[in-house]
Amino acid sequence: MSEVKITAETRSEFGKGAARRIRRENKVPGVLYGHGTDPVHLTLPGHDLMMALKTSNVLLSLDLDGKTELAIPKAVQRDPLKGFLEHVDLLLVKRGEQVNVEIPVVTEGELAPGGNLLEHVLNALPVEAEATHIPESLSVSVAGLEAGASVLAKDIALPKGVSLAVEADTVVLQVLAAQAEEPAEGAESAESAEA
Repeated sequence: MSEVKITAETRSEFGKGAARRIRRENKVPGVLYGHGTDPVHLTLPGHDLMMALKTSNVLLSLDLDGKTELAIPKAVQRDPLKGFLEHVDLLLVKRGEQVNVEIPVVTEGELAPGGNLLEHVLNALPVEAEATHIPESLSVSVAGLEAGASVLAKDIALPKGVSLAVEADTVVLQVLAAQAEEPAEGAESAESAEA
């Protein structure tokens, strides 16, 4: 897991007007909370934060008023049309601490022949992992799976120090049988006209 250093500033202005001013300066308003401390309102550099958030469950090393704090993104708000970052909630973590996160599930291999469909019941698997060793993704082989087969949470190999945060029998992936398409009415009448 990558650790990204970002310089943050505390802020004392709140509300829509202050948030708009911050965004005009290509910065993002945010809140840092956790460990029973009072929430700290932050201003983060927009471009650096956007690049860091391209990695799921990134560990942020915040340089805040001369101190270094570790945090993971808990909630990210984006503009629905343009996709710009509007606000971010960061959870304060410590080295060695266990945190609950969702890890993206990545599939490998080809299904058995027959045109079957693979349904992702869960795109990300809820797990508990050490805050500084969160895996970026979990790989699952679907090679040769046939219709009706499913992959349960307990079937996914987890790295050392990572445990499931869902029931072991939770379905993560399932293979659906291909539906046979009925010929369109226009095609049938054209065939009978040719005969």
